Amino acid sequence: MIDEDLSLIVRAMAFAADKHRDQRRKDACGSPYINHPLALVDVLVHEGQIVETEIIVAALLHDTIEDTDATGHEIEGLFGALVRSIVEEVTDDTRLDRQRRKRRQVEKAPFLSPQARAVKLADKICNLRDVVSNPPAGWELERRQAYFDWAKEVIDGLRGMHAGLEQVFDEVYRQRPD
Repeated sequence: MIDEDLSLIVRAMAFAADKHRDQRRKDACGSPYINHPLALVDVLVHEGQIVETEIIVAALLHDTIEDTDATGHEIEGLFGALVRSIVEEVTDDTRLDRQRRKRRQVEKAPFLSPQARAVKLADKICNLRDVVSNPPAGWELERRQAYFDWAKEVIDGLRGMHAGLEQVFDEVYRQRPD
């Protein structure tokens, strides 16, 4: 018999891979986008010791509403109401311009659920690591530094639930480009 939690995680991996199949990261190599949600899961499990199935599934799906044709209703039907809620908490409103979306992340951070805080922490950890090791094409030093500072502002607003992940974030933040 197949473990239900494992089955749900594998279904989420397949769903995310399908939804992001034609997308690439902004790095110079144009890495496959699916690498990003998989990196979040790696951070959550191996660095944050977070193994709650709904958090892992939400991490895999965290950009599907924002960046693909996936809907909250679809996610709820396939993965449950809690997963939908977590994903929607970390989803930016794409109707807003980039600066307003960034400001909204800072404003919303203190009000995120513990599950969404874990996903947001893993997302920012992975994004900062990518900015250091494989930055988006054309991002000069000033833009990379500004991204680090903005990410810290988001994370500072949600501290207090996941000390281990917060410590990992702080360690990555210390690698801020100079």
